[in-house]
Amino acid sequence: MAEKPKPVPMPLSDTWRDKPMQGAARSRVDGPAKVSGQATYSYEYRTAGEAAYGWIVGATIATGDITDIDTAEAEKAPGVLAVLTHRNAPKQAPPHPRVTPDRYGRSEPYLFAPSVRWYGEPVALVIAETIEAARDGALLVRARYAPAAMLTDFKANLDKAYNPKKVNAGYEADTALGDFAAAFAAAPVKLDQTYETSYEHNMPMEPHATLAVWEGDKLSVWSPQQGITRAQVALSKTLEIPENNVRVITPFIGGGFGSKVPTHCNAILAALGAKVLGRPVKVAMTRQQMFHNTNLRPMSSQRMRLGADKGGKLDAIAHDAVMQTTPYDEFIEQNAEFSRGLYAAGNRLHTHRGVALNLPTSNIMRAPGEQPGSFAMECAMDELAVALDMDPIELRILNEPKVDPSTQKPFSSRNLVACLREGASEFGWDRRPRKPGEMVDGSWAIGYGVAAATFPTFLLPSSAEVTLNADGTALCRAGATDLGTGTWTVMTQVVAEELGLEFDQVTMELGDSVQPPTAGSGGSFGAASCASGIHMACEALRRKIVKALRADSSSPLRDISADAMIVLRNGQIEADGKSESLRDFLQRSGPTGLTAESGHGGASKDYKFSTHVFGAQFVELGVEKASCEVRIRRLFGAFAAGRILNAKLARSQIIGGMVGGVGSGLTEESVVDPRFGDFINHDLAEYHVPVNADIPEIDAIFLPETEEQANPLGIKGIGEVGIVGVAAAIANAVYNATGARVREAPVTLDRIMAALPKQN
Repeated sequence: MAEKPKPVPMPLSDTWRDKPMQGAARSRVDGPAKVSGQATYSYEYRTAGEAAYGWIVGATIATGDITDIDTAEAEKAPGVLAVLTHRNAPKQAPPHPRVTPDRYGRSEPYLFAPSVRWYGEPVALVIAETIEAARDGALLVRARYAPAAMLTDFKANLDKAYNPKKVNAGYEADTALGDFAAAFAAAPVKLDQTYETSYEHNMPMEPHATLAVWEGDKLSVWSPQQGITRAQVALSKTLEIPENNVRVITPFIGGGFGSKVPTHCNAILAALGAKVLGRPVKVAMTRQQMFHNTNLRPMSSQRMRLGADKGGKLDAIAHDAVMQTTPYDEFIEQNAEFSRGLYAAGNRLHTHRGVALNLPTSNIMRAPGEQPGSFAMECAMDELAVALDMDPIELRILNEPKVDPSTQKPFSSRNLVACLREGASEFGWDRRPRKPGEMVDGSWAIGYGVAAATFPTFLLPSSAEVTLNADGTALCRAGATDLGTGTWTVMTQVVAEELGLEFDQVTMELGDSVQPPTAGSGGSFGAASCASGIHMACEALRRKIVKALRADSSSPLRDISADAMIVLRNGQIEADGKSESLRDFLQRSGPTGLTAESGHGGASKDYKFSTHVFGAQFVELGVEKASCEVRIRRLFGAFAAGRILNAKLARSQIIGGMVGGVGSGLTEESVVDPRFGDFINHDLAEYHVPVNADIPEIDAIFLPETEEQANPLGIKGIGEVGIVGVAAAIANAVYNATGARVREAPVTLDRIMAALPKQN
């Protein structure tokens, strides 16, 4: 790269200081291709000859060994080309250690040993001329096992919880401040309750599917990966080939919700199959296979203890989270991180524990940690408000901290109070029933619920290449990904703003590992990281323009200083009160175009601010008096997320997250059969995600917020925060409607019935 990226604090750039806090509400540039069926997804590519098709055969035990695997009949089946097992699969690197610092750039071998680590783990890959022949051949593979003793029931094994060293995203497992035990014991008002969240599965519309092609010792994979660079590293390490010999192409992704951040078996098995056959191979997971071989949110049990004075001022907060993990791969969701920095209290205790079960490994799902953590913390705050006979919004505002309680750093910007106040006004919170059962609509009891939302802002290393063409148009290349969130469109807008061009004068290329590397999409860091990389590349391009202007005797700007701050605006170059047509300059000094590449190394470790996006979630729902079924009536969210690059796409993304929160709060629950270690409701007929009829009315607003510290564009990221707090707001609204305090998510009708007060 022209400039080696370094981790640095990145305050707001002068380029963006005076720009509107909400960018133009443009429709997606990739929208027409998607709705017309012209967008090509990974499994649909045709390249380098006709592809063969692989079908995964999964283990039928939770742990143990394969004692025999008979593939003879499958190999003779019509159309079958090969059957891969641990006996004949190409050599791969050993599996990663149980605890690894880089979850997404590590070796991920399959078919490497006769051992079985989870139900559904691939034990064979049948490859055939057609997908139907591969499926039929897979039914003929006969595997015999020696099962080992297993643990599959989370609640029955809580006594086996252990203390991990770290949790997801590198947070400390345990933290303490002051003397929680003493403060809690002395508190006039106490709350001590345990909340549970269920297993959930990321279920994007596009399944996990890969096309792999070898050309000599070089591998190309078309695979839906949220982070291209990490997938490239994972494939390189697994197959023990140089990174430069691996190309990952991901132009379109049909949703991910975190599940396409890791490199799963579809990519590895397709590469192995293509290596053996010497021709392209496609491997797609079925929906059922996705439940055992892609991400799942771990089940959790979270004990919340709050100690307050009679006026509601908190002095003691403890959040103890226990969750499922596995013996072969440690993933501990940072549930208690949510409550570490949300409310003020002088005495604090936050812990995480893991229970290793013989199940598929848990991994990130939209808003990891914050989503389940918010269910515990925000339900507990609602219970405390009831105990104090206090409005739950006023209780939250009363305990607003001046600095981040977990780090003692100042907030770069924090407008949670404004979100609560403005959200309450827009939602009509003043109409909320003061007591359960006060508001009815026919046979429905109506309730209102609220919860706070927050998610940290990250800035990860990213770079870009920007070219100004001689005709005044621009091309930007960056290895970013767009999983349906609008990256393609928003980054086009950023380039146009940086270079003073019209939107349709910019072409954005992304989704390929041959492009300059970016952080990809996930953790709400995609837009901030990639846009900051583009900003750095445009800064480098402006410096190149200054150098060319000074060497151009025909330019009216030839006398500007070497460190002049030029402005590109409306097709003009402006500096020192003078201007010149950008196109005229390029035709003289850049007849083949001017190109610059640069980037940044992410936020420095000594960053002095705590940076988060904040929001408030509001729910109105009805509970049918006889059946206890729940129907959402209204959802509303108010958020403060720094600069909003595209108001239309930002709203779409936020309300999409809120719909996901309805799934967590009402419908989504993966159920384990403890006898076998499998998820028994492993399809979309029985794993219920919200549909249109579940969401009759939904809206969200963004409050104006200036963010000076997070990154050069002053943006924070909104991918996760929309789902945070929704499940808690639903549970709180159910209580407000019925008096039933449900402490398990999802809040199903049987749980409401069990929690109803006796008089109901």
